Amino acid sequence: MTKRHGYALLAAVIAMIVAISGAIYVGVAADDGTGGTRNATADNRAPRDSAAPASAGTWVGTWSASPAGAEPGTETNGMAGHSLRNVVHTDVGGAEARITLSNLYGQQPLNITHASIAVAAARNDAAAVADTMRRLTFSGSTTVIVPAGQQIMSDAVRVRIPRDSDVLVTTYAPTPSGPVTYHPHARQISYAAQGDRTEDVTATAYTEQTEHWRYLTALDVLSDESVGTVVALGDSITDGITSTPGADHRWTDVLADRLRVAAGSGDVPRYSVVNQGISGNQVLAEGLGRPADNPSGLNRLGRDVLGRTNVKAVVIDLGVNDILRNQGQVDPRTVTDGLREMVRRAHARGLRVVGATLMPFGGHRGYSRARDAVRRAVNAEIRAGKVYDAVVDFDEALRDPYDPRRLRADYDSGDHLHPSDKGYERMAEVFELGDLKGAAPAEL
Repeated sequence: MTKRHGYALLAAVIAMIVAISGAIYVGVAADDGTGGTRNATADNRAPRDSAAPASAGTWVGTWSASPAGAEPGTETNGMAGHSLRNVVHTDVGGAEARITLSNLYGQQPLNITHASIAVAAARNDAAAVADTMRRLTFSGSTTVIVPAGQQIMSDAVRVRIPRDSDVLVTTYAPTPSGPVTYHPHARQISYAAQGDRTEDVTATAYTEQTEHWRYLTALDVLSDESVGTVVALGDSITDGITSTPGADHRWTDVLADRLRVAAGSGDVPRYSVVNQGISGNQVLAEGLGRPADNPSGLNRLGRDVLGRTNVKAVVIDLGVNDILRNQGQVDPRTVTDGLREMVRRAHARGLRVVGATLMPFGGHRGYSRARDAVRRAVNAEIRAGKVYDAVVDFDEALRDPYDPRRLRADYDSGDHLHPSDKGYERMAEVFELGDLKGAAPAEL
C-alpha cells in the first residue's frame, strides 16, 4: 500500500468515526435516559415522560363517552376552582395515552390550566399509583383553551395503561366557563376537589362525588393488543343505565372482555370496544337547545362514531325510544329508513355495521299493543337483512319464551325495559364476534 492510499484509508476511517459519534450524540440528546423525551417550556416545566416519542403500536380507543348535555346547576360558574377527577375503565392497554376534552355545551371558552392522567391505585378509587402520574400537554403547552362548542385532543404521553383497569383523568379550570359538558348516568363514581389538585396522588382532597363524567369524552392508547376500535352506538340499554355501579357490567364491557380473550383466534378480530350510548337516545328526534341536548343518532354519528380513533366497525342498538317517546304511533319505515341512512354513512367510511333487534318492553309503562307491533315490524326488516351487514338478535336472546312481549324475568332489571346484569351479560354472549370483521359492502 502506498503512503497516499494509507492516508486516504485513514481519512475514511476518521470520517466514519465522526459520523457514528454524531449519531450517538443525537440519540442521547433526544432521550433523558429514562425512555422519555424532555418536553418543557421556559415558564412551566412538565414532569419527566410527559411527552411521548414515536413508538410501535396502533392508536385505538380504550374508553369513551358521548357528550349528552349541559350539567344542571353549572350554567354560570361551571366548575371553576375545582379539580375534576374522572374515573374511567379501560378495555385494552397501551404504552402511551391521549385524551379528548369537549366543551360542546359551553357558552364560553373553557380554560384548562392543568390536566393529568394516572392509573388508579384501586378500582373505584380517586388515589393514583404515584409513579404513573403524568402531566398532560396540548400542542406542547400545559394550558389549553377549548372554544365553546368545540373539542380538543391532548398530546400523547408515555405511560403504561393496563388493560381492564381504572384510569384517573383530572382537569382544573380556575375561571368560570359556563355550562359543563357532561355525560350523566355514568354508572361510575368520579370525584372533585377544591383547588388545583390535578397531580395529587392521594384521594384525601377528593371529597365530592358524582355519577357524571365531565368534559372528558375519550381515552386512546397506543396499543400492541388491538388493531382497531368497535363503537357501540345506542341508548340507555347500551349506556348500561341499570347495571351495577362501578362493576363494569354493561353489555359492551362483557363484549370487550370476550373480544380480548378470543382475539386473533379464528375469525375474531383484535378490536377494542368503546361505548357511545346516551340514555333516552333516538334515531331521529333530539332534545332542545343549540346544540341539542341528547342529539339524535343521525346527528351524532359523525362525532361519536366516525370521529373516534381507528374505527373498524359499529354496532347500532337504537330505535326503541323512537317508538316509546312519540305520542302517536310511529311508522316503522321511518325508523328503519333512519337506520339505513346511518348505515349508508358508515359504509361511506368503509365501516362494517352490525345491528341489534329491539328487545321487548311488555309491562313497561309505555307499552301498548300498537307500539309492540311497530317494534316487531322493525325487527322483521332487521332480521331479513334489509338494514345491517349482520344482525345480533337481542330480542330473541332476552325475551320470555312463554310471553315474547316481555323480557325473561331473570334478564329484567325490574322496569321491564332495561336488562339486569345477567341480561347485559346474555346480550354480549350471543354476539357472533366474527361478524365484526370484514369490509363494508359496496352496496347493502
